[in-house]
Amino acid sequence: MAVSFNKRELQKKKEQKKQEKLKRKEERKASASGSFDDMIAYVDENGMITDTPPDPNKKQEIEIENIEVSTPKKEFVEEVPLIGRVDFFNPDKGFGFIKNTTNTEKYFFHISNAPANIAEGNKVSYELERGDRGMNAVKIVLEK
Repeated sequence: MAVSFNKRELQKKKEQKKQEKLKRKEERKASASGSFDDMIAYVDENGMITDTPPDPNKKQEIEIENIEVSTPKKEFVEEVPLIGRVDFFNPDKGFGFIKNTTNTEKYFFHISNAPANIAEGNKVSYELERGDRGMNAVKIVLEK
């Protein structure tokens, strides 16, 4: 079977590329120091990665009792009821909005969480609870 000129050229190029690749591989092996110490990276006290080991003289002693692995227990904090004014109330539909007097935020409330005689303009105290569409006012009490 006769081999064409183009086919021989392609085979020569392929062989030449193989030889170049082997040569580069040998050069990398020869030039790489490959020592384990060159591959180690350290993290300093600021969280930055460096190649210098930490100074043992700057080492801080930490007591085991001070290490907290879990979330600390929540201390009981008595909830202070918020004060606001009924900004809008629709008795037919049974909902309204309370405007906080300190930060002017408006909170939705439902009649089931409010006294029966609530009306627009009433001063009220309330607590907040997360609802489907944001924070809702609950446990509403009329203020005098």
